[in-house]
Amino acid sequence: MMSMPPAFPTSHYRTCEGRELHYMEWGGQHTETVVAWHGLARTGRDMDAIAGHLSQRFRVICPDTLGRGLSQWSPDPEREYCLAFYEAQAVSLVEQLDLRRFHWLGTSMGGAIGLRAAAGRLRGRIQRLVLNDIGPQICESAVQRIRSYAGSPPAFATVGELEAYFRSVYKPYGWMSDTMWRQLTETSVRRLPDGRVTPHYDPAMVMQFTHHPDDYLQWDAWDSLDLPVLCLRGEDSDLLLPETADAMRVRGPRAVVAQIPGCGHAPALNTPAQFALVERFLAA
Repeated sequence: MMSMPPAFPTSHYRTCEGRELHYMEWGGQHTETVVAWHGLARTGRDMDAIAGHLSQRFRVICPDTLGRGLSQWSPDPEREYCLAFYEAQAVSLVEQLDLRRFHWLGTSMGGAIGLRAAAGRLRGRIQRLVLNDIGPQICESAVQRIRSYAGSPPAFATVGELEAYFRSVYKPYGWMSDTMWRQLTETSVRRLPDGRVTPHYDPAMVMQFTHHPDDYLQWDAWDSLDLPVLCLRGEDSDLLLPETADAMRVRGPRAVVAQIPGCGHAPALNTPAQFALVERFLAA
């Protein structure tokens, strides 16, 4: 029997902790739900490929983090651009959506939010946790690399030039078709008052690293977890080091770690092999 093609996603807005968050919803006809949260300087539309696949059996909620995509920018960036506030907004969102039990799939920062929430305010409600190239500790040199481009995003005269820039800085994502690069670009572009185009996020979000320098050190939270965890590690990742992934296998929830060939930080979650890894784990 042929599987049904995924329905078109729908776009929604909710006020969470006094700030408007945008999210896309896929597979709204299903009750079992996956919250899929994107990485630091990205948007929820990065999850389109895997959300489209998973929506054949799951409802998938893909938020734009505060300050990214179509979500509101924070008027209090020093305080609100941090994992604690993102966790509080996630709690508000799942409460409003009446999600009592659900799964969490997070790329990079999105995984760090999920780790914190699973050990904190959403303990017992997150059933299964998928961490895409993130763990309870990240490599400082990779943070500096990411800050070097995320903190002062360039502007270009044309969308084509922006796409070329994205192809360069996100080369570690692994294989991406021309169509996927175009879609990544068009779903994360905003136009400046002078007519140039730039990535669609608030540059102030990198204040997280100066005002909350220990946000991504979460071994205590990790060691307290008691739920199934799948970690996808790009085999060339400079953010999730092999020794950290090895420690994740033997500490805390004892994650299953799968190496993703041909990728660095972070796998794009856009190939049949990656779909299968995630779907098998969530459906177990």
